[in-house]
Amino acid sequence: MVTVLLFGLTLQQSVGESELQLDVAGPVTVKGLLESNQDKLAGALPFMRTGELLVTVNKKVGSLESLVKDGDLVKLTHQAHPIFDGAMWQNP
Repeated sequence: MVTVLLFGLTLQQSVGESELQLDVAGPVTVKGLLESNQDKLAGALPFMRTGELLVTVNKKVGSLESLVKDGDLVKLTHQAHPIFDGAMWQNP
């Protein structure tokens, strides 16, 4: 089972939860985990597609391609703008 924690009011409201427990059969990417659990995480998919999710796996910075397995902790944080540097917005 993988624990998924959701941070950011927008993301939590889109999914309807702040924490989920998801079964996994074996190692899977974070992207695969989201796509295979659309019944629970459909609200997160638009943010995934637009690059507005920050991912950590077991307290380490990750990506949608990071592998997760049984017992792992995944944190998804909504990032309102994909170009963010600390406390200041950077214009592209």
